[in-house]
Amino acid sequence: MWDTLLDRFLTGMMVEDRLSLTYPDGTTRDYGPDTGASAHLEISDEATLRALVLNPDLGLGEGYMDEKITPRNCTLDDALTLIIRNRFKGTIPPWMLMANRARFHMRRFIQNNTPNTSRKNVAHHYDISDDLYRLFLDQDMQYSCAYFRDDEMTLEQAQVAKKAHIAGKLCLEPGMHVLDIGCGWGGMALTLAQDYGCRVTGITLSENQLATARQRADAAGLSDQIDFRLQDYRHTKGTFDRIVSVGMLEHVGVPNFDTYFGRVAELLDPDGVALIHTIGRSAPPIAHSSWINKYIFPGGYVPSLSELAPAMERSGLWQTDIEVWRLHYAKTIRHWRDRFDAHLDEITATYDERFVRMFRYYLTVCILAFEHQMQGVYHLQLAHKRAAVPLTRDYLYDASAPMASGRQPKRVSA
Repeated sequence: MWDTLLDRFLTGMMVEDRLSLTYPDGTTRDYGPDTGASAHLEISDEATLRALVLNPDLGLGEGYMDEKITPRNCTLDDALTLIIRNRFKGTIPPWMLMANRARFHMRRFIQNNTPNTSRKNVAHHYDISDDLYRLFLDQDMQYSCAYFRDDEMTLEQAQVAKKAHIAGKLCLEPGMHVLDIGCGWGGMALTLAQDYGCRVTGITLSENQLATARQRADAAGLSDQIDFRLQDYRHTKGTFDRIVSVGMLEHVGVPNFDTYFGRVAELLDPDGVALIHTIGRSAPPIAHSSWINKYIFPGGYVPSLSELAPAMERSGLWQTDIEVWRLHYAKTIRHWRDRFDAHLDEITATYDERFVRMFRYYLTVCILAFEHQMQGVYHLQLAHKRAAVPLTRDYLYDASAPMASGRQPKRVSA
């Protein structure tokens, strides 16, 4: 039964490329024209067939993690590229369309991220171990999209360029008080304090990140300029000259967009500027990945601009600039995966094979999402006043501005 249903699914889906599938009984069937790219997957048991029919996204990820789905004479990249490239172009069976619609409408319940739920969701991913992240991130531990001003940039240079670009959009002056919502391991806050002379309040829900950020501030002699807190953005008090939030909006969830942008408006000084850096879809909303939600970012969601715009509008803030980064995140994660693979001996000494396969699948599927789906990074620059920032983007490309060239700043101990 399950092989028949999967056969129907793949026959309709594969319209551009050739996917060969070896079933548990040893038979191999080919799907799609023999004119595009090709890949071959082998499935070892009936339970995986059932999982692929009921929820292909979850079934494929778990099948790879458990070594029930194995690429043959091709790479994981090859196989996932074919699947991603064809999934929205072919015909999807009615039962899968109904399941997708149900998951889409359930997102308001799945993403009802209360302060307590948000703490648990953050701990699931970010409190694994700082040592793991140090193995594949840049020296500053920037766990967000870098900015590749040219293809020759190293990951370190591109992350410096990212921070500089964001700092430029904040129109900083020494002594300004900046709120960093979702401050991670403190790299952005340290840069704004050290290179721009700002006071920074950084908030995070990760205990690991908080401890590391505080240690880094102490080591750099910046504890008097930076206050790192274990705090939810909904509980933050005060008024700030500038607000920055990098890679945190993806954890807010659809039900909380109004609350999030409302809090940005409340916390931002009347003359202030905010810069929100977030993954987003340049297409209508879809259901979030079941596999990503279960194993990587519970409660997370990649929003479409059409979902963010109403909340921004209701906040009363001006959208002074919206910039879209294309392919920068794919390049960033390819650097991460290369470094992850280069440290496999160290990683496997601590984590079991299933975890390693899970994490590598996560990095790979994210690369391909940015390369083959309508997914990029949005820079949302917001202000109470339309004249809070210059009227053109020329100010962002002043070569005399601090770090504009992407040079490495003074290194802060991790």
